[in-house]
Amino acid sequence: MKVLMINGSPNEHGCTFTALSEVASSLAKNGVESEIFWIGKKAVQGCIACFKCQELGHCIFNDSVRELTSRLDEFSGIIIGSPVYYAGPAGSLCAFLDRFFFSGDSSANESKFANKLGACVVSCRRGGASAAFDRLNKYFTIKNMPIVSSQYWNQVHGFTPDDVRKDLEGMQTMRTLGENMAWLLKCIEAGKNAGVSYPVHEEITFTNFIR
Repeated sequence: MKVLMINGSPNEHGCTFTALSEVASSLAKNGVESEIFWIGKKAVQGCIACFKCQELGHCIFNDSVRELTSRLDEFSGIIIGSPVYYAGPAGSLCAFLDRFFFSGDSSANESKFANKLGACVVSCRRGGASAAFDRLNKYFTIKNMPIVSSQYWNQVHGFTPDDVRKDLEGMQTMRTLGENMAWLLKCIEAGKNAGVSYPVHEEITFTNFIR
């Protein structure tokens, strides 16, 4: 069992990293490995809706998005971390995630994300955390990914990593998230060992509102 943590902050070791690290320590305490993947400071190409990934099995752009999608089978859970900008996630992270979650599936009906656990954490100085939190959770709910909860919305507050460490409730929320994800991963593993298989989903029916 291994959990992927995506650090969507332009600051590699800033407030978002501090929150993710607290989750990682809780996972490790429960015997679950994790990896923090930083998307970096460079501009991230957004999705151009070419649908070539459905033919090729990967995004046409050869960058960190393609690198990470090629490793999806390594992970049983995904946690997305983001700073809050104007009550939303960082723009570069959204561009990254749009391509990651779309091109990561080899086809519309063969999701590599399905049944992996999902969670997100957000970091803000003061406000906008719940709106950013809601935005990020939508990536999971469109991919048949069970969302792991905590004792409160997964947010920390502060302007610096030291500030975040002083947010005692926020840090406790991160640890609880790690505890809950580790427990659910173990429950899923126990279920598989007992013969409980993953759900079989119907072929997706696509519709729109114009006939």
